[in-house]
Amino acid sequence: MPGTPHRLIVLAGPTAVGKGTVAAAVREDYPDVWISVSCTTRAPRPGEVDGQHYHFVSDEEFDRMIAGGELLEYAVVHGHAKYGTPRTPVEEALAAGRPSMLEIDLQGARQVKANMPEARLVFLAPPSWEELVRRLIGRGTETEEQQERRLETAKVELAAEAEFDVTIVNHEVHEAAAELVKLMRA
Repeated sequence: MPGTPHRLIVLAGPTAVGKGTVAAAVREDYPDVWISVSCTTRAPRPGEVDGQHYHFVSDEEFDRMIAGGELLEYAVVHGHAKYGTPRTPVEEALAAGRPSMLEIDLQGARQVKANMPEARLVFLAPPSWEELVRRLIGRGTETEEQQERRLETAKVELAAEAEFDVTIVNHEVHEAAAELVKLMRA
């Protein structure tokens, strides 16, 4: 929406880089920023709340949303779970002029950019490969096999950094959150 003071920021990056943690910091520190809640078919991780972290839906419900044109973007991630962004809440937040952010994967970021060219793609990068591996293993939410698959995916995701408008290195969560909000308000 050219000419308006807000920006739609699309935050993406490799697995375990801290996208969710940075988004949570934006939510906490900048309550005026609207953050989309994605849908997913995966099971909730410990502590995740339906409607707050994700909308947890069945495969059948997700497929119905795709068929009905209700998703701005969607993808199958890590070979099994489906993720997607409900279209209507994004359009409503932008129409209201709210600074807005999507936290999604690389495939989704590409789809949003194709559907909404005014979106600004922000790549959240790890300080190093070793730190990314440490974060993934340290969260303890995946099996060793799942960790290996995610790390292979992360290599592909890291190689796509040049497709993004801006890169923010996630050295410290609240600093990364502040940089994101600064982009929205620029």
